[in-house]
Amino acid sequence: MPTARQAYVPQPVVGLSAAQLRAYIEGNDPVQKQPFIQELITGLTQPLTDADLKSVTFDRSTPRFLQPDTEDNLQQLFSDNHWTDYMPIVLPTEARVARMLQATSHAPDEVVGRLQPTYYREYWEYTVEKVAVNAVMAGARPEYFPVILALAATGVTARQSSTTSFATLAVVNGPIRHEISMNSGIGVMGPYNHANTSIGRAYGLLSQNLQGGSVPDETYLGSLGNWYAYSATFAENEERSPWEPLHVQQGFESSDSIVTVFLGGWYTQAGFGPRDATWQDKFRHALSACEPYLPPLLVLDPIVANGFVAKGYDTKQKLIDWCADNARLRAREYWDNQWTQTLLRPLAVAGVQPYADRLQAGPDELIRMYLREEINIVVAGGETQGAWKMIGGLLRGNHTVSVDAWR
Repeated sequence: MPTARQAYVPQPVVGLSAAQLRAYIEGNDPVQKQPFIQELITGLTQPLTDADLKSVTFDRSTPRFLQPDTEDNLQQLFSDNHWTDYMPIVLPTEARVARMLQATSHAPDEVVGRLQPTYYREYWEYTVEKVAVNAVMAGARPEYFPVILALAATGVTARQSSTTSFATLAVVNGPIRHEISMNSGIGVMGPYNHANTSIGRAYGLLSQNLQGGSVPDETYLGSLGNWYAYSATFAENEERSPWEPLHVQQGFESSDSIVTVFLGGWYTQAGFGPRDATWQDKFRHALSACEPYLPPLLVLDPIVANGFVAKGYDTKQKLIDWCADNARLRAREYWDNQWTQTLLRPLAVAGVQPYADRLQAGPDELIRMYLREEINIVVAGGETQGAWKMIGGLLRGNHTVSVDAWR
């Protein structure tokens, strides 16, 4: 529907009084500057025009090769067309793309997956060669390519267009970490390792270029944006962890190389411990400050993980259970939230558990925010400080892909 008739009311719609909401309806559409209710009536009752009935197509006829030009001009061309993250790229010449393709046994024209910038937009399909082009642009080395293909195969975009400004974090497990010299120690979540940085950048570039764009005010609507969207890929420090790694928890063998992506990145809580007597209070405070709809991914330095073992949490699951039991919020705070109102309340009204019980709770009753299976823990860091982070990270069934399958 290329000319779908629209009428717009601003956000927020959660937590406002009936009078404030009525003012939205009775006022002007802030985009069209016309009375909202009149726009609505006109749009529903006006006869369809030829433009309304016309189908829509997207131009995907971009040639496989660009015309030769200077390096400066080509860099400007890529930037002008929103094909970059606005930093200089490695120009994807035919020879460079061919070298990247040698790192996988898969055919260049094999379909890797499909992506969309946000829900309700169409999916775009992409091939191994198209992923290779973006890997070259990001400055990745050929030996990194199977990891990048695995990320592309998740079908989870690194350029989510939600107004909430989500990003996507990726965790790498298994032997591939050492084969390509990924960092899981000091500075693990920073720009201190070529593999971590360029793989994360490639994931972002392929997402925006192979899903139909990521242009602010067109195909990207995140209000604040998100720094994690630049490059948020890191390896778990399996050798220094006292617990089983993430991919083994998910049923894989330790010898498997796996990527796991977490949709979120909206909030980050940080702290130290559990070396002091009040660590439980600090963790409870941090958990209660997390987004009720978006469960936390806990990234713990090995010092922290071993500190928990010393306190009796000899498995990740025991710590996850403690977090699930102690991540609590008063019911009125839990439901006074845009996401719980729009996404979880309908489930609660329909009787879906545990949301139905949460809806029945008294306003000041403390209710659990997350299910046990929604919380995840990764051990990473260089043991220079007992630091931890809680980062919004939603993990679903299709978010884990084998790297070995893309060698």
